[in-house]
Amino acid sequence: MPEQSPHTHGTPARVFADRHIGPSPAETEEMLKTVGHGSTAELMAAAVPESILTGPGRQAPLDLPEPAGEAEALAELRGLAARNQVTTSLIGRGYYGTHTPPVILRNIMENPAWYTAYTPYQPEISQGRLEALLNFQTVVSDLTGLPVSGASLLDESTAAAEAMTLARRATKAKSNVFVVDSDVFPQTLQVLRTRAEPLGIEVVVADLSKGLPEGEAFGVLAQYPTSSGEVRDPSAVIESAHERGALAVVAADILALTLMRSPGDLGADIAVGSTQRFGVPLGFGGPHAGYMAVGEKLRRQLPGRLVGVSVDNAGRPAYRLALQTREQHIRREKATSNICTAQVLLAVMAGMYAVHHGPDGLRAIARQVHTRTAALADALTERGFEIVHQGFFDTLRVRVPSSARVLEAALERGYNLLAADERTVGVSVDETTSEADLEQVLAAFGEADRSAAKHGPVVDGEADRIPDTLARRMDYLTHPVFNTHRSETAILRYMRRLSDRDLALDRTMIPLGSCTMKLNSTTEMEPVTWPEFGTLHPFVPLDQAEGSVEIIRDLEAWLAEVTGYDAVSLQPNAGSQGELAGLLAIRGYHRSRGEAHRDVCLIPSSAHGTNAASAVMAGMRVSVVACDEGGNVDLDDLAAKTEKHADDLAAIMVTYPSTHGVFEGTITEVCRMVHEAGGQVYIDGANFNALLGWAKPGEFGADVSHLNLHKTFCIPHGGGGPGVGPVAVRSHLAGFLPNHPSQPDAGPHTGVGPVSAAPFGSAGILPISWAYVRMMGEEGLRSATEIAVLSANYLAKRLEPYFPVLYTGADGLVAHECIIDLRPLQKETGVSNEDVSKRLMDYGFHAPTMSFPVNGTLMVEPTESEDLAELERFVQAMVEIRHEIDKVASGEWDREDNPLVNAPHTAEMVTAEAWEHGYSRSEAAYPLPSLRQDKYWPPVGRIDQAYGDRNLVCSCPPPEAFEI
Repeated sequence: MPEQSPHTHGTPARVFADRHIGPSPAETEEMLKTVGHGSTAELMAAAVPESILTGPGRQAPLDLPEPAGEAEALAELRGLAARNQVTTSLIGRGYYGTHTPPVILRNIMENPAWYTAYTPYQPEISQGRLEALLNFQTVVSDLTGLPVSGASLLDESTAAAEAMTLARRATKAKSNVFVVDSDVFPQTLQVLRTRAEPLGIEVVVADLSKGLPEGEAFGVLAQYPTSSGEVRDPSAVIESAHERGALAVVAADILALTLMRSPGDLGADIAVGSTQRFGVPLGFGGPHAGYMAVGEKLRRQLPGRLVGVSVDNAGRPAYRLALQTREQHIRREKATSNICTAQVLLAVMAGMYAVHHGPDGLRAIARQVHTRTAALADALTERGFEIVHQGFFDTLRVRVPSSARVLEAALERGYNLLAADERTVGVSVDETTSEADLEQVLAAFGEADRSAAKHGPVVDGEADRIPDTLARRMDYLTHPVFNTHRSETAILRYMRRLSDRDLALDRTMIPLGSCTMKLNSTTEMEPVTWPEFGTLHPFVPLDQAEGSVEIIRDLEAWLAEVTGYDAVSLQPNAGSQGELAGLLAIRGYHRSRGEAHRDVCLIPSSAHGTNAASAVMAGMRVSVVACDEGGNVDLDDLAAKTEKHADDLAAIMVTYPSTHGVFEGTITEVCRMVHEAGGQVYIDGANFNALLGWAKPGEFGADVSHLNLHKTFCIPHGGGGPGVGPVAVRSHLAGFLPNHPSQPDAGPHTGVGPVSAAPFGSAGILPISWAYVRMMGEEGLRSATEIAVLSANYLAKRLEPYFPVLYTGADGLVAHECIIDLRPLQKETGVSNEDVSKRLMDYGFHAPTMSFPVNGTLMVEPTESEDLAELERFVQAMVEIRHEIDKVASGEWDREDNPLVNAPHTAEMVTAEAWEHGYSRSEAAYPLPSLRQDKYWPPVGRIDQAYGDRNLVCSCPPPEAFEI
């Protein structure tokens, strides 16, 4: 039997692992006694099927560098950062320099109260970030002129793809043609093509300056302003689309809309874009918050998350997620999108940028950008250069004798320009562009007409190159929130007030099953905002990004090593995109072998809902495989399905360990059966936190997996995003990984196309996972897995006398999470899992995952980062809640009036003049003595979800709505 992995304090190589892993060696020993095993290695050997343990001592060897201490890792990252060239990029194409207000940088982006929060599925303890997201939605809705905006999408290109599929399902047009302007951002066009091909959508590229081409279509996409910078009126194209029964999508620059007519005003049905230039660093391509806004008729088909306003049980306004939230988990293969995340942290920053500047400030920024662009255009014209478009906002196309010469001269001065073609240079001015910058850019161009007279300096002018017919005349951002917080004192306190309304990891454990809410260390987070990483444009030449590229290549190699695969792509910027990329690789592989008819994807009934949605998006048909009473894949049903689909089986998607929180002993048999039927095996890596260092999917039978860096590899959830969802494959699938039109080194030339806007996805947050792996090393990563599994089994053992654990594996053990079953108690007492979840708020806890994957249950995942004291605090709360349920069962407390059904209790409720409940105020607010020392007060009572869906309000309500 292998010895327990080292977990001792004090040695330099282990310092970080000891800080990351919560339980001390003494606490670990105490937990092992409760679970009944002598060491963590012994526990793992008992829990994990022997068939997937292939290394010496049964553990999977990891060929990783020896772990670095925190100071050493930061020094290495400083060295990598120094290898990036900090230039001024005026490349444009959807990415622009911006000033992040320091008050936002320090108090949101760098603040764990914001970046460690979870998705606001429990809205009563998420009111702060929900209000911030509502601000974001209001900004987008006001500026686009469309009444309903979502709480952000992954980036502009994927937002455009979501708009394309939305248009297809929302229109009655029978055509499969989607028309795209030839002057759209190149990455958007390519992502559209990647997403369209499996769905049988034909993307037709046309010069929309000449009008909509003849023929039927279900939708049309126009860029506004265009990729080349032209400000062109799309209203005629929109009108033509409507005449043909098609929907019109406008991809609009959010800053330009402060000066230009909105898409809604022009007649568009859908608007998409990016809010990156609202204070979000470039970060070599992300993460950034994409946006989508729609008209009233489309509001119930909006993909992703939508924040709405409802009321709590006291009738006060309260925020929550609305409508189709997590629809892919409910509708599965009939879902309209696999998007189950949002770029929350970045959307919060963009919304707060608008709060910080207000409408006048945004207008002034846009005006400065525009007038400086006009001044540069005038200066270039005076020097004999031809400006291609006379109507523009911030981007010029300039005819030159040689683009290469101008780009070289600009780079010598520290500037990146765009070579639109051999004789056309692109320049995009942004918020950070100064008059001195314009002088340097002008000098790089030289003079086309050497006989021209010498000219004075480039200075801001009053020139307006936006056609008068497109000038914005409608007001926006009139809500008080955008016109109140003008001083730093005011906005600082506003942000603090919002964060105080939430529960994040900086205050309490978040025991959410399937979500792995572990420590996001400050050391890991620190490099993200270094300018060498944060100011890098995604389309710079790679020799200017040597440090970032090395981080990417290191992570690709390390992730391939720990998973047992041969190749990794970091481009997918969410787990959902990783799923899609993996399935597209499988699809491409079958087609390359002349087996395009293989299009059936088997999905166990216990799988994540995104699996089925992703399979449909990849052009596959879904066939569900049953699970047995133990929650495992039913091998008899699998045999029947593989036999039925022997000629057309493409793949199976399996989550391992299972969504039920157990290590299925038959996983290698599942892999064998699918391979023998000609299919590929996709293992969802959402639960890789239970395998790392012990088993490698690429070695025990899988062909492809996606991973969640925002789970196993410590990128924080940020309130529901950002995320990174790399896809890892065996060698025969490597040629079908994502690639990118703007960066040949981003993927194989035979790849399936891009799935994200930026070549390397959300590269700006990859230093987090790099630092985690670098500081943990082989022993640290293995120990983290062991303690995660130990902690879950410890909680299962401690809670089982009070709440039965629904599924267990070998020797009654679970994996890194466990499902506790409240259905018998609900049947007996009427107390539901929702009541328990809301009551936990009174105890200062975020609830576990509710009703997934089994209705009426709670899925608990403690992670390795929580020490024994915090685990016991949770146990104590759950035990006390069980005693409360017993009081309901005995009749001591009324079924309709008790602390559980009335939870959570606000301070206002507890201190009200009248108290007419059958339990005391003290029992409501302080069910445990420790709460008198440290009490979190939920800001609202239980929210009426149905009311909010019936009365949909998705922008900032007037202040009068909150009056007492």
